[in-house]
Amino acid sequence: QVQLVESGGGLVQAGGSLRLSCEASRSIFTINTMGWYRQAPGKQRELVAVITSGGILNYADAVKGRFTIFTDNAKNTVHLQMNSLKPEDTAVYYCNAKVGLSSYWGQGTQVTVSS
Repeated sequence: QVQLVESGGGLVQAGGSLRLSCEASRSIFTINTMGWYRQAPGKQRELVAVITSGGILNYADAVKGRFTIFTDNAKNTVHLQMNSLKPEDTAVYYCNAKVGLSSYWGQGTQVTVSS
């Protein structure tokens, strides 16, 4: 089991920055993959960025060059630094952890980017 607690969402103007954080209830060294997904109103949940336990990164094309995913191993936390935000980044952002065949989700945090 993994519990995930997210923080850092909010309202920001276009061009601004936000940092999302997700703290896991266990060492992230025991988690295969951690990542961020988002879901905008009326749309399916989509991958934003993931990082594997081996340090492999993967980003959605829409956020490459603007978002950075990184971990703080000592705090069992994964961060998503979001720069140059656009109105189309508005969504509920969810933290995800995969351990073997199991997948765990955080409660979600709202990010709203105004134009």
